Amino acid sequence: MTEAVLLVGGQGTRLRPLTVNTPKPMLPVAGVPFTVHQITRARDAGVTRIVLATSYRADVFREFIEDADLGIDVVIATEDEPLGTGGAIRHALPHLESGSDDPVLIFNGDVLSGLDIAGLVRHHRDSRSDVTLYLTPVEDPRAYGLVPTDATGRVQAFLEKPKTEAEIVTNTINAGCYVFTRSVIDRIPAGRPVSVERETFPGLLAEGALVTGVVDTGYWLDLGTPLSFVQGSVDLVLGRAPSPAVTSTGEALLLPGASVAPDARVIGGSAIGRDAVVGAGAIVDGAVVFDGATIAEGARVENSIVGAGAVVGAGTVLCGAVIGDGAVLGRGNELLDGARVWPGAHLADGSVRFSSDA
Repeated sequence: MTEAVLLVGGQGTRLRPLTVNTPKPMLPVAGVPFTVHQITRARDAGVTRIVLATSYRADVFREFIEDADLGIDVVIATEDEPLGTGGAIRHALPHLESGSDDPVLIFNGDVLSGLDIAGLVRHHRDSRSDVTLYLTPVEDPRAYGLVPTDATGRVQAFLEKPKTEAEIVTNTINAGCYVFTRSVIDRIPAGRPVSVERETFPGLLAEGALVTGVVDTGYWLDLGTPLSFVQGSVDLVLGRAPSPAVTSTGEALLLPGASVAPDARVIGGSAIGRDAVVGAGAIVDGAVVFDGATIAEGARVENSIVGAGAVVGAGTVLCGAVIGDGAVLGRGNELLDGARVWPGAHLADGSVRFSSDA
């Protein structure tokens, strides 16, 4: 295996307001853009060339890749309009150099996992599959499409999200990583939106193609929501999730230039961005603080995300909140349980005690 396609074209609407300025895969997770964790894991599994399938804010990816040295050849393919998962894979085809029988790794831009990538590719080769899917068991599969397999690992169906207990025939779900034989990519319709989940995969089954699944019970997390985004960063900092881009793990990650007062506490796998400031007596617990942000004295930031350059005023409490880039929160505010503050917004001292959408 030498090539991969990383699907990073989504708008990340569930993570707004963080994604107003920055595409979701470029948001910092444990100190680096999430895309870096995925690229370096693919690199260490033997991938030497990767195509970034971009759409929303493609310029952000391009600027980063031009300056980054990730030890792998990175090519950018940009869609003029969103084409869906299958359409994005097909759009990347002209940038692939693989032969028609070669495996091409495909992975979603918002999944953090401990998958044995090289093992998935070996299975694909050994089984001579047309497509191999990474599957993972989840405790509650109702929020996901189900992928039942037979005893040999051959996929039997692609089922929509179950609405009743009787429809839950398996707890294994599509975990967002695949290996395609490149000739299968050639057959995806070009120039229009295509969903691999609803069109490509069911179509392959109908044709009698060999679609297999590999169930992996290791670490897996979809970073699509604020709570899971924070959890992914925390797990990387604490060493619960694997990434070559995290060179040391511990109670907290302080990036270069970060300043933490001697009596402040930064705990629970928190990440403090470059040139960010944590003031006297402040507590940052299981949170992500982006570059240049300020957590003033006596503030408490728990299980929350504070955007680049944002200011959290003295004594303000955040718990399960998302603060956009450059927002300023005055003294003594309290934002809990899903509260979101848009970029550049200003909250006066003590003006908010609870909000779900400030």
